Amino acid sequence: MPLYAVSLRSPADPAGLLPHDHAPSLTAARSAVSAAAELSVALGQYSAAGNKTVNQDALGARHPSGSELDLKGVALAVADGISSSQVSEVAAETSVLSFISDYYATPDAWSVKTAASRVIAATNSWLHSQNRHAQTSNPDRGLVCTLSALVIKGREAHLFHVGDSRISRLTGNGLEPLTEDHVTVLSSEEQYLGRALGIQPRVEIDYTRVSLQDGDVFLLTTDGVHDFIDADTVSSALADADLAGAARTLAEAALARGSDDNVTVQLARIDALPAGASPAFDELEALPIPAPPRAGEHIDGFEILRTLNSTHRSHIYLARGAGGERVALKLPATETRDDAAQLRRFALEEWVARRIASAHVVKAAAAPAQRSAFYVVTEYVEGCTLRQWMADNPGPDLDSVREIAEQIARGLRALHRREIVHQDLRPENIMIDRNGTVKLIDLASASVAGIEESAPGTAGALPGTLQYTAPEYLSGDIISWRADQFSLGVIVYEMLTGRLPYGTQVAQVRSARDQRSLRYRPARGEDCPAPEWIDFALTRATHPDPLRRYDALSEFTADLRRPAAGYQPMRQRPLLERNPVRFWQSVAGGLAVIILLLLLRAGS
Repeated sequence: MPLYAVSLRSPADPAGLLPHDHAPSLTAARSAVSAAAELSVALGQYSAAGNKTVNQDALGARHPSGSELDLKGVALAVADGISSSQVSEVAAETSVLSFISDYYATPDAWSVKTAASRVIAATNSWLHSQNRHAQTSNPDRGLVCTLSALVIKGREAHLFHVGDSRISRLTGNGLEPLTEDHVTVLSSEEQYLGRALGIQPRVEIDYTRVSLQDGDVFLLTTDGVHDFIDADTVSSALADADLAGAARTLAEAALARGSDDNVTVQLARIDALPAGASPAFDELEALPIPAPPRAGEHIDGFEILRTLNSTHRSHIYLARGAGGERVALKLPATETRDDAAQLRRFALEEWVARRIASAHVVKAAAAPAQRSAFYVVTEYVEGCTLRQWMADNPGPDLDSVREIAEQIARGLRALHRREIVHQDLRPENIMIDRNGTVKLIDLASASVAGIEESAPGTAGALPGTLQYTAPEYLSGDIISWRADQFSLGVIVYEMLTGRLPYGTQVAQVRSARDQRSLRYRPARGEDCPAPEWIDFALTRATHPDPLRRYDALSEFTADLRRPAAGYQPMRQRPLLERNPVRFWQSVAGGLAVIILLLLLRAGS
């Protein structure tokens, strides 16, 4: 059975897969580009059966271009089938091909860790299920292999590892192992793999993330190679040949030094790193910003009907498309033409909208393939903002509040499944259409894990409305989807009470100490007759510590409909929990009385 590798340059192989024995050259023939352009990685690889009759190793690599390079990066993988199995080469080949193909099919918004880990986990599940279906009770006879994969994206490398294949980095004159072999040694002559694909229904994957520098060289090898070479051998091979030749030289050196196993080597050299600014939206950002149009004017076939909203940052218009559909056309203000960060966030809004399929998140509208100006276009939501709804419905009934909260949560879950955090959730950014459907709008401040990896800070600036902002944004704590939960909790609290749970305290947070000092103001009172157990749910959803909030938005919305499992009525809870201010006032008062009594006794 031939090994397969992903062809980097082969017009005769449109599928991108060539039998290893017939691949012309697996070195990426990419010219070095400046750091301001894009990532460039030179690749070389070689694999052979060595002194065995069957090659049970597999390897593959892919170096895409354009937005795929920016959002997904360069991927490499090696796998090593166990020698005791007659079918392990199938496991190795399947694992590599699945990783190289399926990783690039995952959502662009996902982080490398999420995308690659899910692909590896799915492959492991398939291998294990095939072993069970074949009734292979002995894993030494089944579809079992190791896997080491490397994804180079932006200015970082992401490593995924299961088994005893290995990823190393050449640093100066040394060879630095970046993975740890999952091998259990029983004696000098007996050892076994402690971890591999196909053995268990779930697999534990080692994940490492390292920073890159120009000229870094990474090696992916199977044990038939790395047990027999050293740093000097690697340095010598790299000095005398291109990467494809160097990979072959290293494999042959391992065989010459006594390797009796299959020999597989992959090399990746960083030829150029991106400067840091994500080119994902370059094509859109390069377009001119038009002057604010008037009603009746056209932009790329869109007829401007009227102005919906204008600020110092953007102008939003109701427009009619060529098919008669009404859309919202959003143009950046001309004053922002020199603000690259603002323009990238502006373009991000439509990028996110095109990748989310939810009735509760604004959709991107059809746009021409070629635009003449910089704008984004989304569906037109005819209705009112939640802010207007709150003004029109003071003191709403609980069922209405619950229904709105649940729809907001559905929209947030659609974003969070793509590893996107909204970051600017507030009543002004929530629309309720004429059918009562709630939609999240204004995605320009969203944080997208996949884009942030390519260029940290590209999107997701601190939102400007601090009343709904989770305190971790201001204290420097780690940001996660739980920040959106805090904002949702504040919005529900305000719908019920017309107040904010922390008043203006959150805006004054500057440190972790300030964050811990926040004091929740109970919602239940004369202005809020809601049950006490709803206040209990709001307390948890808006807790200053993100880890003490709900583990799922569905838990929060469920607790708005019935008391939580851990809820205790107020009269059964200690005073410190019910009213911390009164508790400490009582303690201080008691201490003052004790001190006064002691002073009186001393005076007598």
